[in-house]
Amino acid sequence: MVSGSKENGSGTAAKPGEHVSGFRVTQSAPRRRVLLFILILCVVSTAALLAQRFGGGENWVPEEAPIRTAREVPTHSAEFPRWTNTAGFEKDVFTFARVRYHRDWYGPRRAGYCFTDFPDSDLNFSYRLQQITSLRTDPDGRVIRLTDPDLFDYPFIYMVEPGAMRLDSAEVEALRKYLSNGGFLMADDFWGPREWDNFEREMHRVFPERDFVDLPMTHPIFHTVFDLGNTMNKLQVPNYGLGEESQYTGVTWEYHDGEECREVHIRAIMDEKNRVSVVACHNTDNGDGWEREQEFEYFFHEFSEKRAYPLGINIIVYSMTH
Repeated sequence: MVSGSKENGSGTAAKPGEHVSGFRVTQSAPRRRVLLFILILCVVSTAALLAQRFGGGENWVPEEAPIRTAREVPTHSAEFPRWTNTAGFEKDVFTFARVRYHRDWYGPRRAGYCFTDFPDSDLNFSYRLQQITSLRTDPDGRVIRLTDPDLFDYPFIYMVEPGAMRLDSAEVEALRKYLSNGGFLMADDFWGPREWDNFEREMHRVFPERDFVDLPMTHPIFHTVFDLGNTMNKLQVPNYGLGEESQYTGVTWEYHDGEECREVHIRAIMDEKNRVSVVACHNTDNGDGWEREQEFEYFFHEFSEKRAYPLGINIIVYSMTH
């Protein structure tokens, strides 16, 4: 390549864009470095925006990351809790199993993806579950696909932010078989009508003949371990930023697709014996309540301690005893 100081045959210095002896004159080296720096800055900024949009400032874990447990990913919140189980009984425990699924990138713009709040929410919740109840829990957790043959080893599975989830036909069939054989699914942290419509549509592919029903506050799921009162909206958990601000503003709801998402919905799909097999926590973010518990005192006491952990523990214990 010819530098910008090369003459063009007329005795004057060639300018960028002119041709000299068949070569195109390039930008000078300093200018090339400036453009390269700008390009790198744009790439880094775009990556940061994507991580903020879909990971809340958390570690970005690709959907296809070769991980099996939550311990394989560094914490992004506070120090992981650590515990062990009695030697010889390591397998006789409850395991928090997070479902890995594909996000439809043409779906609702603000919907997250399968690794939101990961890994801190999984490990914090597992620790609190064994601390508060008599259940012993796996200290590593599990990440699993619906088509994994090991799926049936886990009686409880968790999906986060399924507002843009897209299942393929094999996953639909696997989930139908899992739930029909006594498995239990909890879906959490998706907001607004567009995200609800997407999740409901995917679940109708699993059970075309079954519809979601709104659980009343009199349902045992709200009173199994903790008595959660009689007001559904008092169970709302916002993201930690809104949660901290709410001590001054009173606002605990998010805005998605132009919609003010004030009303909490806890909905269920019932099996043929009228038992809950799927519970969906809509317009609330229990995962952030578990994930961010160690970072913000007000958020912990108001949302983690009073709402996210009690509801999550109630759902787990209900699923294991009904």
